[in-house]
Amino acid sequence: MREELRLLLQTLESELRGQGRWDDQPPSPVALRSTEPFAVDTLDFDQWLQWILLPKMYQLLLKQLPLPSTCAIQPMAEEVYRNDADGARITRILAEIDALLTDRQGRLN
Repeated sequence: MREELRLLLQTLESELRGQGRWDDQPPSPVALRSTEPFAVDTLDFDQWLQWILLPKMYQLLLKQLPLPSTCAIQPMAEEVYRNDADGARITRILAEIDALLTDRQGRLN
């Protein structure tokens, strides 16, 4: 299951890059320390995916740490990408990540 998650994360990263949503320069350290859900006060959603979600998930996998037992990123993606056909592909990937972590969490850790 961890390998399936790794592949989904790589697919998400590839999709962000392919759509030109990948930033070469990181946001400021202050922006990355936001305590708001999805860092809505300091980052746009694509930045949150790139600079917060992906690094944290890769670290959990790398260090063999427990993974989240629930995940609900898809609803936020649906809101952000509601009028964005390309964003719908990102939303589908996030839905798969949500399902993997939430529905199968007992077998992941």
